[in-house]
Amino acid sequence: MVSLSLAGLPARAQTEAPPAPAANVVPEVAADTTADQAPLLDTILVTGQRPGPGLWKVSKGDHVLWVFGTYGPLPKNMEWRSQQVESILAQSQEYLQPPGAHAEVGWLKQAAMLPFAIGFKKSPDGARLKDLVPEPVYARWLVLKAKYLGDDDGVERERPIFAAATLYDKAINQAGLYEGELSRSLGKLIKQSGIKQTGTQVQLEVDDPVTMLREFKKTPLEDATCFANTLARLEEDVDAMRVRANAWARGDLAAIEKLSYADRRGACNAAVLNSAVMQNRPGMRSIEARMQERWLAAAEKSLAANTSTFATLSLNDLLDPKGYMAALQARGYVVEKPE
Repeated sequence: MVSLSLAGLPARAQTEAPPAPAANVVPEVAADTTADQAPLLDTILVTGQRPGPGLWKVSKGDHVLWVFGTYGPLPKNMEWRSQQVESILAQSQEYLQPPGAHAEVGWLKQAAMLPFAIGFKKSPDGARLKDLVPEPVYARWLVLKAKYLGDDDGVERERPIFAAATLYDKAINQAGLYEGELSRSLGKLIKQSGIKQTGTQVQLEVDDPVTMLREFKKTPLEDATCFANTLARLEEDVDAMRVRANAWARGDLAAIEKLSYADRRGACNAAVLNSAVMQNRPGMRSIEARMQERWLAAAEKSLAANTSTFATLSLNDLLDPKGYMAALQARGYVVEKPE
């Protein structure tokens, strides 16, 4: 069986989302993050070994769920290591994997899908970006494209959501930021601990993957907001990305909470999840709500069974006032943020 993951979707988590071994330790420049002043650029990104933020504590009686907030992008030359996480893993009985969704497709169906997968990133009917986004937005795109992508004409034929992802990846790379290493380091540490691992992903029902892929290639997406929000992030927020990355590395949660930015991930996820292709299939509806409920059920079960449980969630999900921690608090659990 082949698992087709929908956990990140085309938006890339920040994730979400998901950061390379340490080089030399470089002095950092502190950011000014006072409430009435925009944060100053961290001219040197934090490198060397860093712990990230402390853990959220969810408890009922003497049973505790410890939750580590993941973040990305992070500085390329930063090595993550948290003695607190290592200590919690050593005393925990179970690890709850982050929420997500996946669909398993047999190898015969996957083979049948391959011819239709070619060109799935391209816009329907040969449309180009300039035909799909407002003229002022396209003008902004051309400026950022010249800066980060150069003379890449192929990207002009991609759907806005995919063109945005290509631009975003190139931009954060040039900014000295990187996605990926944190999740790999965490995974290695959890595996070495030897504790029970519990998946929390939602199983999606896809009876007709070939038909679904063919429909997706023909169906327009409402992805203009995703595209515009990505441009806004890169026009106004690359410096703030550095500040947030440095703040996460230092464990400075207060600095992160003071920084607002265009919601790229939410807009891009919505473009896919609200599309006709997804909404016309009952098994693909309400994915985000189902993901949250599945994770919450697993969390409650682990809290009842274990003295100590370790889990990871994206920092966005932890800070969301309607997110996972708020839901557990509403169900009677004591939730404490890290200091």
